[in-house]
Amino acid sequence: MLTKELGIAVYKNNRVFPDKLSKSSHKHYLLYAEEMLHVYRNGTGKTRKDLHSAIQRIFQHESDCPPRRINAFCKLLDDASRYRKDIPGKAAKLRKTVFRKAAPFQPLVGSVDRLFEHGEMEIKNKIAAELGRSWEQLEQDLFADIMEYHRLEEFSGIDEAADLLAKYNVAQLQVVLYGAVKMIVWTATDFKTVLRYAKLAKLMHTIERRDDGVYQIQLDGPASTLRKTTRYGVYMAKFLPALISCSDWKMCARIRSGKKNWFTEFNLSHRDNYHSHLPPPADFDSSVEEGFLEKWGTESREGWTLIREGEILWQGQKVFFPDFVLTHEDGRRVLLEIVGFWTPQYLLEKARTLGLFKEYHILLLVDQSIAEKLPELPLKVITYKSAVRLKDVLAYLQENP
Repeated sequence: MLTKELGIAVYKNNRVFPDKLSKSSHKHYLLYAEEMLHVYRNGTGKTRKDLHSAIQRIFQHESDCPPRRINAFCKLLDDASRYRKDIPGKAAKLRKTVFRKAAPFQPLVGSVDRLFEHGEMEIKNKIAAELGRSWEQLEQDLFADIMEYHRLEEFSGIDEAADLLAKYNVAQLQVVLYGAVKMIVWTATDFKTVLRYAKLAKLMHTIERRDDGVYQIQLDGPASTLRKTTRYGVYMAKFLPALISCSDWKMCARIRSGKKNWFTEFNLSHRDNYHSHLPPPADFDSSVEEGFLEKWGTESREGWTLIREGEILWQGQKVFFPDFVLTHEDGRRVLLEIVGFWTPQYLLEKARTLGLFKEYHILLLVDQSIAEKLPELPLKVITYKSAVRLKDVLAYLQENP
């Protein structure tokens, strides 16, 4: 992510608009991005300082590129790079040795004469030879403890010019969120993924389901209203790429500005056409889920209709997403959860979660190999081997009206 100093934004009518490179106004930036990637792909062995200078030269004739934008590109490219750094104290020790050896020959000059008889390169090569290396090798390690002189070892992670521009746009969004104290997300399609990533980002959440089936998720933290707390804004910034990878969502964040008691609003949705480096969420968590849905089909069976991930249950910060909901034409509902992942930690956590929602009609479909390892629960369990059998589920529904 970018640092706060690299953020570019416009404030208008109490709203904030981060810098964005658009396809219409900045189409020529694709060529600049190709050149920047070329610099880093072919920059192995060069110092960070030299690479940054090369990036600045690319934009020397571009009037629509403030220095902060150039520095932001350098930061994103550096984040996708691995630099060779100093073993703590090694470079400083090497400098002392070299400078001590060079001291008797000072001053060093480019061209010797009768007054100044010690040539710079001659003495450098002499010192390097005494240390068993060439001066070129020695020079690479002499200032390796200074960030500017770190040398590039590998560049990877950004393949296409469009990817670099997309990263820049998302990174500018993230900088705005550093000052966020609250975020509200509205979603229906990928609410499970949104909540999963919110929890990974250490964000507290409250959930409300609207009459239209859209879930409103408020994200914040217990100290988010304190004036100088930026922790949750950073968490929200880390969460943003995951949100962007989802579909059919919108978001509104309350941003604390630098001025006392002044807040602005930041709005975003899937229609704004940002692109995340994270892949979109998978359609199914497992092949067992996918196979069960395929076998059931879209038609009702004995009055029962199968809906995938049609409901969220929550108590405080604990959330449960049943894999399926079976609804009968007479109004009955049964929640189906498939348990096929079997690490002990997962099973224990799954049991704790299910125990919180035991008042709901939940049917567990459990892999036979782990059935005995699942802690005892006051829920009905049907086991399966490689795939869930429809006749077992239908038989249970007949026996448990």
